[in-house]
Amino acid sequence: MQLDLILALAGAGIALGVFEGIRPGPLLTMVIRETLTGGWSAGARAALAPIFTDGPIIIVSIFLSGWIADQPTVLFLISILGAGFLVWFGIDCFRIEPPDPDLGQEEITGSFMRGVITNLLNPNVYVFWFLIGGPLMASAADEEPLAPVAYALSFLISIIIVKMTIALFFHRTRGSLSPTAYRTALGICGLGMFGFSLGFVFQAYGLIPEVFA
Repeated sequence: MQLDLILALAGAGIALGVFEGIRPGPLLTMVIRETLTGGWSAGARAALAPIFTDGPIIIVSIFLSGWIADQPTVLFLISILGAGFLVWFGIDCFRIEPPDPDLGQEEITGSFMRGVITNLLNPNVYVFWFLIGGPLMASAADEEPLAPVAYALSFLISIIIVKMTIALFFHRTRGSLSPTAYRTALGICGLGMFGFSLGFVFQAYGLIPEVFA
């Protein structure tokens, strides 16, 4: 057992997990959105999405990292689907009414599924694991089979903890938000989703010469 290699990949997984956890993106925006509408439990459920999205992708990426690099059509389709999905939820952010403090916190259902779908349709997840994470784990597995496991677990645990912490912050400030501030915060989330959807469209646009060559 090469303990130094295992620890090195675990450290890399933690560092990347923290970075991806705080980096603005569709899933973080969804976590904030769910927290503002349904409280910390809703945001936390959305934050758990990487377990069910990145987990299977991690396993597949080890075997398909080389193949996906030569398949621009796959990333093109994911980009288009992701853009449409984010526009839909972006519009929804402008239709949500501030919660009535006299009625208590509304229990929002479907937060986990919305988080999962958001991450599944985020092409950056596939780009990262198929083109970066997958090859890294595949090369390490040749020397130490446990190293990829340490990398994947440390990454997933780190990114979930960071996003749950961010959800907790927004939950604690949620009750003190005025209706105007509440709508502003959700509006920012909506605009953020529109922005990310445009990013996905541009990514798909850049793939057109390869897809339709």
